[in-house]
Amino acid sequence: MGERTEKNMAYAFAAESKASARNTAFAQKAQMEGFPQIARLFRAVAEAEAVHARRYLLLMRGKVGSTEENLKTAFENEIKANVNEYPKLIKDAVEEGDSAAERAFSQSRDVEERHAELYKRALNDMISEKETVYYVCQVCGYVAEDEAPKNCPVCGAVRTKFKEVL
Repeated sequence: MGERTEKNMAYAFAAESKASARNTAFAQKAQMEGFPQIARLFRAVAEAEAVHARRYLLLMRGKVGSTEENLKTAFENEIKANVNEYPKLIKDAVEEGDSAAERAFSQSRDVEERHAELYKRALNDMISEKETVYYVCQVCGYVAEDEAPKNCPVCGAVRTKFKEVL
């Protein structure tokens, strides 16, 4: 793949990933406002955009490796976000007096640290083939293992705010 095509593929991956996330949020809002058919349309388009994103990611050289390589990459990306990216985002939000953004960035930073722990543990558990059930806090993204906690350790959300990942 040529240099420009590789760059364009990365751009398209990011754009399609954002479109998928955005349409998922639009679907949630439509559902809350009592428009189930519109919500279904947004979810369908979100899934289509995710298909595009996965296709582009698979076409980019070296972005998807073996499961072991992918776990190592995911671990490193979580550490990078926690150490290099979120501190600046938090600092900017504090300087601009945006407490909601500061809280969101701080919780995301804390959750990224948890994600890194999970990836590291999974890397160590690969040989044992341990089965784990995961629950994701729908407020902040915290991931719990085996059972949802009574309250999220990051944002305090109640157990019913956790979604089991199948």
